[in-house]
Amino acid sequence: MRIFVTGATGFIGSKIVEELVGAGHEVVGLARSDSSAASLTAVRATAHRGSLEDLESLRSVASSTDGVIHAAFDHDNFVTNFAACCETDRRAIDALGTALAGSNKPLVVTFGTTGIKPGFLLTEDDKASSSLTAGPRAASETLALSLASKDVRVSVVRPAPIVYGDGERYGLVTTLIEIARSKGFSAYVGDGSNHWPAVHRLDAAKLYRLAFEQASAGAIFHAVANEGVPMREISEAIGRRLNLPVKSISPEEALNHFGSLGQLIAADIPASNALTQERLGWQPAHFELIQNIARE
Repeated sequence: MRIFVTGATGFIGSKIVEELVGAGHEVVGLARSDSSAASLTAVRATAHRGSLEDLESLRSVASSTDGVIHAAFDHDNFVTNFAACCETDRRAIDALGTALAGSNKPLVVTFGTTGIKPGFLLTEDDKASSSLTAGPRAASETLALSLASKDVRVSVVRPAPIVYGDGERYGLVTTLIEIARSKGFSAYVGDGSNHWPAVHRLDAAKLYRLAFEQASAGAIFHAVANEGVPMREISEAIGRRLNLPVKSISPEEALNHFGSLGQLIAADIPASNALTQERLGWQPAHFELIQNIARE
């Protein structure tokens, strides 16, 4: 099948492209630069130059393919202008859905497990709501799921808040390492028993492929390897890596220590993958987050 992938050169998206090509699919990847286009060509994919803001371009290429995996998000600006990044995402999903309406073609959209049901085990049957801490990005998932009524075979993949690869750190873990280095110690809040799910990017990429190939309209899947890793264990792994002491800090101290992450870092956000495994036969193969963090 000919598949359009947004975010095709990103940390997860690049592996989604490789997973799809390896399974025999033809991939058209969204590329914002010449270097991104070259990296797609190098893995036998076709580059489509454009951006999430170019809605007509998104509609045009989506309508010419057998379906879409939307893995892009403006991670460069989400800390300083999260609401605007969410609105860009929502508009892109609307454009892609418009292009696929009435076709029953698959559209796989990315959301996330963070903030939907803090303090409780999140399942694939729980829907995001803008009234919860998922905030303005919840509109993207709500819009995506509504496309099922327009004969789009839409599904949602929710990656864990910690995505990693062999010998690599990314996203939250990279930020925590940088904070620990600058502060001179690795911290967790309270007793550090709050859980954060994680997933290896190769496992996540396989789940995206399975969702595209098999998902029924309106399905939600969790790209999480397990229900969650205690934040204290993550902090201790960072401490071992940097040869720094590990300390507990209070919730009041967290805002100063972690900056923009201060209100979130103490949250308990476990997520289940039981229904994902049952519905798609997906099974994560990597569980080495702690070893990965501590690795030099």
